[in-house]
Parts: sequence; structure tokens; C-alpha cells
Amino acid sequence: MANSPRIKLVSECFIRPKLETNSINTKRPYYLAPNDLALLSAHYIQKGLLYTKPPSITQGEEQFDVESFLERLKGSLARALVQFYPLVGQLETEINEDQHSSLIFVDCSKGPGVRFIHAGLDVTNSDILSPTDVPQIVQSFFDHDRALNHDGHIRPLLSVQVTELIDGIFIGCSMNHAVCDGTSFWHFWNIWSQLHTSDRAIANPPIHGRWFPGGCGPGVTLPFTDPGEFLKRYEAPKLRERIFHFSSDLLLKLKKKANAEAGEAEGNISSFQAVSALAWRAITRARCLAPNRKTTCNLDANLRHRLEPPWPQEYFGNLIWLATAASTAGELLEQSLGWAARLLNRAVAELTDKQIHGGFDTWIQSPFLYHMDSFFDSSSVVIGSSPRFNVYGNEFGLGKAVAVRSGYASKYPGKITAYPGFEGEGSMDLEICLPPESMRALELDDEFMAVVTQGAPILTKLKLVGPGSWKEQTSTKVEHTEEPIQQNREILPISSVRSLFYQSKEPGET
Repeated sequence: MANSPRIKLVSECFIRPKLETNSINTKRPYYLAPNDLALLSAHYIQKGLLYTKPPSITQGEEQFDVESFLERLKGSLARALVQFYPLVGQLETEINEDQHSSLIFVDCSKGPGVRFIHAGLDVTNSDILSPTDVPQIVQSFFDHDRALNHDGHIRPLLSVQVTELIDGIFIGCSMNHAVCDGTSFWHFWNIWSQLHTSDRAIANPPIHGRWFPGGCGPGVTLPFTDPGEFLKRYEAPKLRERIFHFSSDLLLKLKKKANAEAGEAEGNISSFQAVSALAWRAITRARCLAPNRKTTCNLDANLRHRLEPPWPQEYFGNLIWLATAASTAGELLEQSLGWAARLLNRAVAELTDKQIHGGFDTWIQSPFLYHMDSFFDSSSVVIGSSPRFNVYGNEFGLGKAVAVRSGYASKYPGKITAYPGFEGEGSMDLEICLPPESMRALELDDEFMAVVTQGAPILTKLKLVGPGSWKEQTSTKVEHTEEPIQQNREILPISSVRSLFYQSKEPGET
């Protein structure tokens, strides 16, 4: 297309803590625990929120001053970094050639700080939210495209990109996953947003004391001296990415159904476990797996409250583990939804302090890193993030966000990301990534689509589409066609623009 939308890079600078601290904690190495180190070959966390510009700009009453907003945002970020000081540093490696090992840690005093980017794109919120699939242009809303966490040796551990749309603002964060997990990621957002709108003291600051399994640490070494021994770059295959919405009412019915079929009179199966089982079964059907093929469903589980004694939710780092349920494809589909949900419920319940320590003991004896191309197979489902995260409470003076979206990072066939729904009250969104043929089959799956809400509350609220048009668009009877933004190959990726920009600017120059 001749008039294709192009990302425009407006400015870039680096942000450091508002009050530079001489605390001994910022001067000593910030050691990575085993579950941090295992993620060095994985991607950064890339999540962000889409906002509408204040109504006054569309009503013509007064102008919304983007520059003033950005300055306030930088100021609150600088204040937040006082609490989250490891994000200002960079990774450092000490090599022991005699022992053929490497000690990797965060040097909190190294590096220019957190990168802050202001970009612009001439598209509307409707262009982002209305298409059936998530437009590929959303991937350009994030820095650190395709970066591995080990790249934190030369890249900032956190990069913030604010992309100004015609009628919206997108704030995207790319945070090094070897430094924090999803719980810590959204805790950072919550603190940053609170500081942006209030001068009150932080009631729940991050806790930086490191958790190490018994008998190891504080410095845990890897049995490698060359990054080429343990790093592997990953390119995703062709995928469709679609967000399916589940209302609280339909989820409640699904939960009751799963508990009844599983014989759980106490209602032990949660709504999240029920919808996870629903997606696992539907994706397995869509893949047309052989009946004797093994299939797994893997849930990211927060370990903080599972340890003995429990660790605070404010712990900053990675305290996650996969709870894995397994079956053959044939048995999974022959049995009921409740049977599958009970498998997931048991997998989570078995994640005890003893099992957690046993898993880490095994890793310490034979360290390994997760590689994206071997982390999944064509019969697995991996469900990350959590609908319990406080996503929509981050307003930054713009009002409630209208949507949460993610970048290129950690996308592979069968990857699902769970978010709270826009309207709250127990609603949920699942961001599902599948090859085109599997996604088409999923959209025709009666059991799955019967629970999907055929109408996005935020689109109705924003009047981006009429009451009937969204239903037609998401109908299971409609064949998928790519939206114009995805088809357009003339879009210049922001990574390409940025590479030219960085070659012509010195660090810290705007």
C-alpha cells in the first residue's frame, strides 16, 4: 500500500533514579538465583497498555499536551527506580577458566539507566482493537525486539516505549525476564502508576533479598565460559494471535460444570483451571493429534506462597515453576472437561515446598537453560501470566486502559497468555498463538466457542464497532482474512528505524 503506516521515532533518552543512592545494596553484586539463570536464553517480558487520549482532545475543548505528560511520566519513572534499582544496571559476567564456569549477576551501578522512547504512529485505537487477530504492528510498540535476556550485558534491563497514536497512547515495557517474573513485572507497573498520581509513600515496596535453595548461593555459577555454549536465538513460525474474551457469568457456569464432572463437591477447581482445561482440549482437537500422542498443559505457577516459610508477593525476581498435567490426546478428548480440569488442579496442588526444592536441587546438579525452540512441542500448551495480576489499575492519569497487549517475545504454537478482562468482576482474556490452520479449527470448535463471549465489552464502550458488526466479525462461521495492516509489507519496523537512530546519537542524547 502506498500510504502504509510507519513508526516514527521522536526521541530517546535514559532515566536514572531520581535520588541516586549510595546504599551498599546498589554497590554490591545483585546475584541471580537458579530460576533467574535458567531464563538467560529466553526473551524479555514485553507487555503494555493502550489508553485513549483524554476526551477533551476529541471534543476540541483543550489540547492534550503529550510533551507535558511524557515529562511527568519520566519523573514518576525516576522515582519508581529508586525502589527498583536493579533495573538501572546491566548484567556482568565473571569467568573462571580453571573451573570452566561463569558467574552472572547484575551490576546495579553499570549502564546508562532505563531507556525511554517516544514514538508516533498514524493509526487509531480502532485499528488496534477491531481486527479479529492482534495486528503485527503491535510488535513495534516494544523495544528489545527478539532480544534474549543474556543481551542485558549490552542492553538496558528495562526499556519503556510510549507510542502516540491518533487517538490513543500505548505504554510498552520490555523488562529482562532473568531479573523478574510476571508478578514482579506488574508490581513495578503498580508502583510506577501509584507514584505518577500520588505523593504518598509506597506501602508495599519490592523486596530484593535473594531466595536461593538450601546449600547454594549467593553466587550460582553456570558450567560454561562462552555464551555460544548455552544461548540459542529463536524465530517464531508463522502464527495467528487472537484474544478470546470470557465473561464472568460464562466462566462461573464453566467452573460449576468442571467441578460437577470432576466430582469436586467443595468446588476446588478454579475458573482459571476450568478455562485452561477448556483451551487444552480445544487446541488438542484443533491439532488433530493421533490418539496415542502425549500432550501436556503447563501452567506458570507463583511459588512465593508455596514455599515454607512463604515469601512475600513483593519479592523481586523469578519465583515461578511449571505445573504440568499430561495425558494422551485420545484420553483427554474422550474424558470430560472436569476430568482435564482435575488433572490441572492436582498438578498445581502437588507443587509443594518439597517438590520445589527437589526440582532446584536437580537443576543445581546439572544446570540448564530454557531454549524457546525446545521449550514446547507441537502437542503442548503453555499458559503464562495470570488473570489475578493488577493490570487495569495502572492509569497514569489517563483513566483506565482499554486493552493490554504483548510484543513478539515468547510467542510459539500453543502459547497462551492469561489476562484479567477489561470489565473485571472475574472476567478473563486468553491471548492464544497458533499456526493459521490450527487457529481456524479452534474458531470452529463448538465446546470452546460456546464459552467465548461474542462481543468485546471495550469495543462496545468505545463504540469502535456497531453492536452487530463485532458479532459477525468473531462468528465461528466466518473464514479468517488478514487485516490490511498485517498484509502491508511496507511498514518499517521500529527496530530498523532504531538501529539507524542509535548509530547517529550518543547515549543519553534526545
